[in-house]
Amino acid sequence: MTGPRDELSYWLQSAPGSPYPALEGPEAVDVAVIGGGIAGLSTAWELIKAGRRVAVLDAGRVAAGVTGNTTAKVTAQHGSIFAHLTDSAGREAARLYGRSQLDAMAHLAAIVAELGVDCELEQKTAYSYSTREDQVGDLQAEAAAARDAGLPAAFVTETGLPFDVAGAVRVTGQAQFHPRRFLIALAEGIAERGGLIFEDSRVLDIEGGGPYRLRSANGEVTAADVVVTTGYPVFDKAKLFTRLTPRRELVLAAPIPAESDPDGMYVTSEDHMRSVRTAPYGDGRRLLIITGESFKPGEGDVAARFERLATWAGVHFGATGFRYRWAAQDNDTPDRLPFVGKASFGTGRVYVATGFGGWGMTNGVMSARLLTGLLTEDPRPWTDLYDPHRFHLREAVPILKAQTQVAKHFIGDRVDPPGEETAVGELACGKGTVLRVDGTPTAVYRDDDGSLHAVSAICTHLGCTVAFNDAERTWECPCHGSRFATDGTVLQGPANEPLDRRPLPEEDDG
Repeated sequence: MTGPRDELSYWLQSAPGSPYPALEGPEAVDVAVIGGGIAGLSTAWELIKAGRRVAVLDAGRVAAGVTGNTTAKVTAQHGSIFAHLTDSAGREAARLYGRSQLDAMAHLAAIVAELGVDCELEQKTAYSYSTREDQVGDLQAEAAAARDAGLPAAFVTETGLPFDVAGAVRVTGQAQFHPRRFLIALAEGIAERGGLIFEDSRVLDIEGGGPYRLRSANGEVTAADVVVTTGYPVFDKAKLFTRLTPRRELVLAAPIPAESDPDGMYVTSEDHMRSVRTAPYGDGRRLLIITGESFKPGEGDVAARFERLATWAGVHFGATGFRYRWAAQDNDTPDRLPFVGKASFGTGRVYVATGFGGWGMTNGVMSARLLTGLLTEDPRPWTDLYDPHRFHLREAVPILKAQTQVAKHFIGDRVDPPGEETAVGELACGKGTVLRVDGTPTAVYRDDDGSLHAVSAICTHLGCTVAFNDAERTWECPCHGSRFATDGTVLQGPANEPLDRRPLPEEDDG
């Protein structure tokens, strides 16, 4: 990858927005929303319009986490979801899923019109494609199932891609947009209507049970209801961590001539996933956005994954000199349906929205509609479909598989802690590794100036051992996806506490 590069996502770089204050002192509201991405802000918007007093609390900046690093497709076409649901849960479940996603698409467009925001909302056709002939039957089945679920879907063999495909599911009337411009306007609309928004206000604890007390470092919010939209649930009342699998995807973006635009939104599961779309870029160009190389946090070799993605984009689109690169993280559920609803049995008033499986734009708005319906006692028709407490026998195998991988770290790291009893003289600048320092797993990083930084390698969520991401220069937990800066600061939950500083290991003069 050559040329200057911005490590921020294009959405963050092109729409910085204005900051909101941190929480200081006590506040009292009807509903506290933890997390300021599309799910959290959309929920706050719906509840304010329903007459509730709402506060949004974000650990960093609103629309700068998962939503700020998305590819921002506004589509009900989610890979092979409709054939999967038809086979595993029945036609009615697939139809409810389709209705909920189409409803969310239409509602997002209505909010854009109401706010009058220029967020580059463009109608596009979505394609789920394969280059393999042995996948044609599956694509045809998906097209039929999607059509039965109410989508304008068809099986085709021609697309706008600059290479041949064996087939594709084409769904017309879908959309894409600039997510941060939309959410900046949405946050402003929330504030104008009396909603409270607090940035740099990580919620450290939820106490009580009606009302609830949400405690941050410098203040407290009291609320009758709490909605958790932090991606991976920071406060896991339903113990969903056993049923969620975190996944990261890499993104590259480069300007291309407008005439090279493939004019659509494309996705395939091949090559560890590839997603293609463009965005307006000005001066007669479009911004080509390539996403792929799906992997679990902590798996390593991220720089090599970026290179593979860049090579693929160069071969197929002639793209070079990628101006932007970033990464997104989301969570998968065993049955591929999000968990949206009450987070605990009984009379608890804590709600959750998570497990969007990479389709957060429509699922974020869908969640807001569903949760508002629950809180106002006007439930949506698909409420039970997304109930976090659902469990079907078909989930057992994927849950067991996911938890087996977690157990390898959770138990194995205790029996045989990773890292070597060695000095760090050979650790290159910009690199990190886990070493045993005085018998304790220690995460050691050497910065570009040659200085060493050492923190505990034990994740503060549930105690798994972190691994180094060599491209983003972060420490990542392979169990539940918590991410930390090289100084131990929490970048992404479910961990709420930083990695403790550790004594620096001795240099090897050797």
